[in-house]
Amino acid sequence: MSKEKVVLAYSGGLDTTAIIPWLKETFDYDVICCCIDCGQGDELDGLEERAKLSGASKLYIENIIDEFCDDFIMPCVKAGAVYENKYLLGTSMARPVIAKKLVEIARKEGAVAICHGATGKGNDQIRFELGIKALAPDIKIIAPWRMTDLWTMQSREDEIEYCRQHGIDLPFDTQHSYSRDRNLWHISHEGLELEDPSVEPNYDDLLVLSVSPEHAPDEPEYVTMTFEAGVPKTLNGKEMKVSEIINELNKLGGKHGIGIIDIVENRVVGMKSRGVYETPGGTILMEAHEQLEELILDRATYEVKKEMGNKFAQIVYEGKWYTPLREAIQAFIDVTQQYVTGEVKFKLYKGNIIKAGETSPYSLYSESLASFTTGDMYDHHDADGFITLFGLPLTVRAMKMLELEKQNQK
Repeated sequence: MSKEKVVLAYSGGLDTTAIIPWLKETFDYDVICCCIDCGQGDELDGLEERAKLSGASKLYIENIIDEFCDDFIMPCVKAGAVYENKYLLGTSMARPVIAKKLVEIARKEGAVAICHGATGKGNDQIRFELGIKALAPDIKIIAPWRMTDLWTMQSREDEIEYCRQHGIDLPFDTQHSYSRDRNLWHISHEGLELEDPSVEPNYDDLLVLSVSPEHAPDEPEYVTMTFEAGVPKTLNGKEMKVSEIINELNKLGGKHGIGIIDIVENRVVGMKSRGVYETPGGTILMEAHEQLEELILDRATYEVKKEMGNKFAQIVYEGKWYTPLREAIQAFIDVTQQYVTGEVKFKLYKGNIIKAGETSPYSLYSESLASFTTGDMYDHHDADGFITLFGLPLTVRAMKMLELEKQNQK
């Protein structure tokens, strides 16, 4: 009789490598590893050998970079979704597409369970599990770090020793490595000196995609982008798909120290955590998109869209991608993007993105209206009646307060 199968979300890191023999030993499962390639780069090198060495019967490496960019990143860019004014959701928006692929592999393999290595203190356990529950409520979820009666390892040292006992010798350094998550959009850093908010990050040791602004070139670099209906189409005159544009922007942004943030954020589980995020290309793309939007969207739409963007960010951060609310807000955002078409130009200089011009066939900016000279469409005298009506509630209240003051003086 064949064993029951479990699909493990496998990164190749220490946690998920240790989980392979643990799943076999604890549940007697046939372990199917699934690594979802969202743009981790050379982190995927040697993964198959490591998974097989650790006891997995099979490893899937699924390249979903374009799906990630087109169907998950771009909705967030269009929405202007930024969590707590800083975080561009690099980890958050990758989790639902990973959950989707894990479910697909589980269905293909006839697996009874999906396992992830997220900790019991973090956000990722919520994001993975809400995605799996929404797409496959019948599949069991195994979260070792929450199963403290069965998962007895409490540190990286414990995990390394456990692997060694099972014949797995791994070159992991427990003393000098940050906890990182990387994809095409960003890389996050936690741990070591970052656990103390009073300590400055050791950027020379920490940064992977970027240089610090102090080490960026002394000369600025101009960049031109075009958009159609909110989606980037060309970079410096060359037409590319979204994933290629983000990849090129990462190189440009990293070179000039763009998109490095140090944030103490509020996790879904209620605690504060400190991390450093590098999002060089994503920061440029978000800024360029917003730069074009300010020409095109009317005031009322722009105001509501900012509110919806903040809500969208919260939804994505909390792992609620597969919900009617996310679909409804995204539908609203898509309508606002119909005319977000045009060209933006900016320069990159030592951590800064400096505007250098923007044009759109749908621009609502009128030079004749905005200039200090009188135009045909604007009569200065019209402002008298507008101010009277616009300020009427203030005037009525002030008159009432004066009336009451006089009565009290009698």
